[in-house]
Amino acid sequence: MSSAPHDPFYSSPFGPFYRRHSPYMVQPEYRIYEMNKRLQSRSEECDNLWWDAFSTEFFEDDATLTLSFCLEDGPKRYTIGRTLIPRYFSTVFEGGVTELYFVLKHSKESFHSSTITLDCDQCSMITQHGKPMFTKVCTEGRLILEFAFDDLMRIKTWHFTIRQYRELIPRSILAVHAQDPGVLEQLSKNITRVGLTNFTLNYLRLCVILEPMQELMSRHKTYNLSPRDCLKTCLFQKWQRMVAPPGHPPNFKSEIFPTNHKKAEPARQTTTKRRKRKNSASSASSSGVGTGKKRSPASTFSLSTQPKAAGGVTGGFSAARGGGWPEAEPGM
Repeated sequence: MSSAPHDPFYSSPFGPFYRRHSPYMVQPEYRIYEMNKRLQSRSEECDNLWWDAFSTEFFEDDATLTLSFCLEDGPKRYTIGRTLIPRYFSTVFEGGVTELYFVLKHSKESFHSSTITLDCDQCSMITQHGKPMFTKVCTEGRLILEFAFDDLMRIKTWHFTIRQYRELIPRSILAVHAQDPGVLEQLSKNITRVGLTNFTLNYLRLCVILEPMQELMSRHKTYNLSPRDCLKTCLFQKWQRMVAPPGHPPNFKSEIFPTNHKKAEPARQTTTKRRKRKNSASSASSSGVGTGKKRSPASTFSLSTQPKAAGGVTGGFSAARGGGWPEAEPGM
């Protein structure tokens, strides 16, 4: 009995795909194949929960997605974190895309202790647009993926560098509108920029503002702090990381209990005031005793600028420049 040739992409319908612990040469590409199938099974009524489940299945909790391309005003590079990845894929379909899949050609794989790197210099992102007109867009570039080397084998880093793109229109549409110059002029205009829709580009620009605020928003949601306190604790955490000696982790108790710092500040102010009062008393006693000694310029300046007291008596009070109250001399 001759056995059929082994198909590396075969998966039993009675169980999940079997993932080995040992290096399996086509496994990273198969994960992209699974991603394409999951995107094709997307329904028109899918919500945020569906996109969150999609990202959880294929991306690690600390994953990052980076897109690099060149626009009219220069090169651009956008990097978003795990919390913004579901919304990125949903914006692709909100811009009029009805189908999305990736095609890898001549990819190279390298295995490390805890990760697997997939480098494809000829990657194509294919999108089918239903509006404003039926168009097939082929976005070509280099895709570098880093997978976690475990049973789930999810993506840790996604870096897609776009080199060129093409927008393809069926000949049948051109034949129908061949006699209409207005429609032909509209068909000649591009519906994407570097293969990305305006919805996606605007979202990436917005992520530049939202991404640094993720830490503040998560801290506000976890500890129920005000925005000002969240900003203070985040800055204090970064300052501790900068000044902490190597090998000694910083103490983050003040982040959870930021009111401790507010209670400590008035105590420091009162102690400084007390010290000033002591200095004023000592200066007053020293000014009354030893008049024959040479005075310091500071004491001379304070006495000369002392205003006259009631009754035309000058020098009835000793100068107190430390913030304390003036004390009457025994001669009064």
